[in-house]
Amino acid sequence: MRVSTTDLQNAFGKYLSLAEKEEIIVVKNGKSVAKLTHFTEPDFFLVHEEAREYRTTRKVSYEEYTALVESSDQRYELIDGEIYLLASPKVNHQMVVNEISWHFNNYFRGKKCRPLTAPLDVRLYGFATKFEEDPNVVQPDIIIICDLDKINEDYKYEGIPTLVVEVLSPSTKGKDLVLKLNLYMKSGVAEYWVVDLEQKNLIQYAFTSERDIAKVTTFREEDTISSTAFTGLAIPIPQIFAGL
Repeated sequence: MRVSTTDLQNAFGKYLSLAEKEEIIVVKNGKSVAKLTHFTEPDFFLVHEEAREYRTTRKVSYEEYTALVESSDQRYELIDGEIYLLASPKVNHQMVVNEISWHFNNYFRGKKCRPLTAPLDVRLYGFATKFEEDPNVVQPDIIIICDLDKINEDYKYEGIPTLVVEVLSPSTKGKDLVLKLNLYMKSGVAEYWVVDLEQKNLIQYAFTSERDIAKVTTFREEDTISSTAFTGLAIPIPQIFAGL
């Protein structure tokens, strides 16, 4: 089967499944540029498509993850030795990200901390003493960073965000509510917001300095969320979902 690069990008899962039965030839500008074939050896990493579940036989190394990222135009995350393909966000997702970012930008203007939005790699290593011992790379929707000295000479961020925001999609709930929650908590993040587009609510996790959950609060449409890490940072929930 021959498919264009655009079709492959828009329906990666479909062609990944078809590759188990036949070779997929990828065509760009009328020329064959790549081939997608079924991988029979289980002793290497599998890419996790967001909407499906796979199991790996061993953990992926950071070097293998880096090689994949450098050879692809797609975005990926590395969590607990497994790779996750990041799907392109939908319009409602971006509307909510933009609304929260607008409030953050207003609050942090003139302050030492900075709000940043994806795509941006954040390297975390849980309870380990250094990244090489437990490498994880994520791209949260929004982060607040206060350790600006951890931006290196290549303008890459190598610190620990104080606050992280993830906007859920139906295919990422398990990862954001379990895997990322655990990773952010044990890595030293102070506060984590999870925004649910379907329920139109927001779950706020506050973590202790000992890297445990201190408080979990669910905010609904009639509420106003107040940050536990930043005094005076508050957003009415209806404004987050305005326009949806």
